[in-house]
Amino acid sequence: MLSRQEKRLNRILKMLKLLNPATVNNLASAMEVSHMTIRRDLELLKKRKLVEIFHGGVVLRNDRIKENQHPYSLSYANKQMNPEKKHIAVKAASLVNNNDTIIIDTGSTTEYLARSLPDGLAISVICFTLNTLIPISKLEKANIIFPGGYCHKNTLMFESSECKNLISGNPADMVFISASGISIELGVSCSNEYELDTKKEIMKSAETKILLADSSKFDKVKSTSFAKCTDFDILITDKRIPDRYREYCKANGIELIIV
Repeated sequence: MLSRQEKRLNRILKMLKLLNPATVNNLASAMEVSHMTIRRDLELLKKRKLVEIFHGGVVLRNDRIKENQHPYSLSYANKQMNPEKKHIAVKAASLVNNNDTIIIDTGSTTEYLARSLPDGLAISVICFTLNTLIPISKLEKANIIFPGGYCHKNTLMFESSECKNLISGNPADMVFISASGISIELGVSCSNEYELDTKKEIMKSAETKILLADSSKFDKVKSTSFAKCTDFDILITDKRIPDRYREYCKANGIELIIV
């Protein structure tokens, strides 16, 4: 028969599969035990290499996270939160001015952004996914930088060392970045490890960093963290964003645009 502690550990793991990350306060309340007891439980789970502990909370280890996530698919993403993504994209496109150099990240929302850019702008666009390249190629005055490389079929992203060199050699006015998960405690994350180096490079290369994320992405953590929430200048999302993120943006000087 399992001990009381082992039963509690199993309950903690089950909670984390549904709500990841979780705070010590939430876990202690759910288990009806003291913070000290929960912290001892978490330390034991950490020793078993099942979780990672951060200040005030806990998250499943990356390998455990992956076991409980469906692999990212652009075709699937294109069917989720479409009205919200389109509104976010239209607003993002309105921020682009004549003669700007912009970088467009991977994702379904960024594809809508590419489709929303007006044809009359003389802009330079750095992109590295096929689904953004096609609509950008139809813009008569757009100067396109597309590095190429190995194609990842689930995102249509092209990855190469040349891509990072071209990005670093062409500083941008603004970058539009996508994310699969956003957490105040654990930052901004994506679903594919191969995106990490490119995302970090585009974050360094652009003066203004703009995060495009519908409300379904908040309070979620995916396998690969690439930035802190405070690394972004602007967040464009929809009206169902959790209230604590509204307060967080205000407190940290992040311009929040709700569409």
